[in-house]
Amino acid sequence: MTERKIRVLVAKPGLDGHDRGAKIIARALRDAGMEVIYTGLRQTPEMIAAAALQEDVDAVGVSILSGAHNTLCPRIVQLLQERGMDDCLVLVGGIVPKEDVPRLKEMGVAEVFLPGTSTEDIVTYLRDNVRPRV
Repeated sequence: MTERKIRVLVAKPGLDGHDRGAKIIARALRDAGMEVIYTGLRQTPEMIAAAALQEDVDAVGVSILSGAHNTLCPRIVQLLQERGMDDCLVLVGGIVPKEDVPRLKEMGVAEVFLPGTSTEDIVTYLRDNVRPRV
């Protein structure tokens, strides 16, 4: 039996209207051999959790620029847990003040990638932390 590819949902919650960074990440993950599902703009936490469950993803990458990360990201984590997706990593990227990172991690976010993080670092993080399923 062969291991399946890492599956990642890339999501843009809230009112963000700028998705260039999310598309760059999605392309980098795809080019690294991962399966990527991109939700598009203006998704609710409920829509993101439903898509993650439907697509059976290993990780959800949340791209957020709006400043609503302390509200939206913990809600996404909560909804995933309610759906039995405890092993689904939630990664956050975008404009997040460094002082908010510990709180997000306490609330279940696996990792926060701040501006300037290389796509290679994100790929490596996923490869090192996702438990591949067959």
